[in-house]
Amino acid sequence: MKTYQSQFHHQWQHLHDKHVRALAWLITSPSLLTEVPPWRGKIAEIEASDDHGLITWLTELDRHPETLHQVLESHHQRRLGRYAENLLAFYLQHLNILYAKNVQVQNGKHTLGEFDFLLNDVNGLLHWELATKFYIHVAGGDGIDSGVHLHDYLGPNLVDTLSAKLNKVFTQQLQLSHNPAAASVLPLPVLKAQALIKGWLFYRPDDAFSSVASLASVASVTYPAEIAVNHCRGYWWSIAEVMQLELSAGLILDRLDWLAPAQAGDADVIETAELHEQVRQRLIRDQSPILLAVMSKNGDVWQESCRGMVVPDTWLTNALQRRFQNRPDNQSS
Repeated sequence: MKTYQSQFHHQWQHLHDKHVRALAWLITSPSLLTEVPPWRGKIAEIEASDDHGLITWLTELDRHPETLHQVLESHHQRRLGRYAENLLAFYLQHLNILYAKNVQVQNGKHTLGEFDFLLNDVNGLLHWELATKFYIHVAGGDGIDSGVHLHDYLGPNLVDTLSAKLNKVFTQQLQLSHNPAAASVLPLPVLKAQALIKGWLFYRPDDAFSSVASLASVASVTYPAEIAVNHCRGYWWSIAEVMQLELSAGLILDRLDWLAPAQAGDADVIETAELHEQVRQRLIRDQSPILLAVMSKNGDVWQESCRGMVVPDTWLTNALQRRFQNRPDNQSS
């Protein structure tokens, strides 16, 4: 089975600007979710009706990315979520369907919520909420249940869960237009409210010490029915496991580079010994998981073959405790 990375590189390896590559990922990557009954009709999809036109536009943008760079620089975004929002807004403006973004609804001085995107439709507006999320799957170890559930997907810093995020999006954020206070900022009725959920989910590999080639081919992953079959996924390792992982080179990805599969030149990749040392030093310094892209040479460029979160030594113990607390039967009513 082809990995998502190999499919992405096959279609977009001619794109070299990292922001254009991130935009290509945002437009074409699969949703994390599939339409199960509670969410039916509430999951947004970016429809590129003309694939040739999209390829042509992104190719030209890659040759002359100044306009995109100016938009991104004007916002000085430091958070990945805001970066993704600005990328999507750029594309929606290109399609000439963006009415407004980040529209706040207030009750006096109190902010009740914010519309991420309001899109023009025939007889009104569409409301889109965008989430680009990265969660590590943790199961087992508590002697209760080794199944796969939405509450088992934990944020790298253990302050967020996929279950809690989706609950907030679908039960709170998508209901904002029903609040009477929203009428003051809505010139037209909101016809539909949908969530665009993108990102990567990280699982334990079958063999934590596998070669890169076998890691890239591992497909024996189970996941909840709510998760799309073709979602973007990676792995997670301890420090000790990464030190034993067979690889030629890699990259420690900065947070704003987490979206698209990485592509780099010879001068940018880090060879094994130095990579191991940088991973160790980063984890000691930050005590927070880092995202490692395992790189393979393809012609004159290096391309991401697989990716994984590398976690500090104490992370799993804390994650298992958090997982137990997140179980629905442990939540107070």
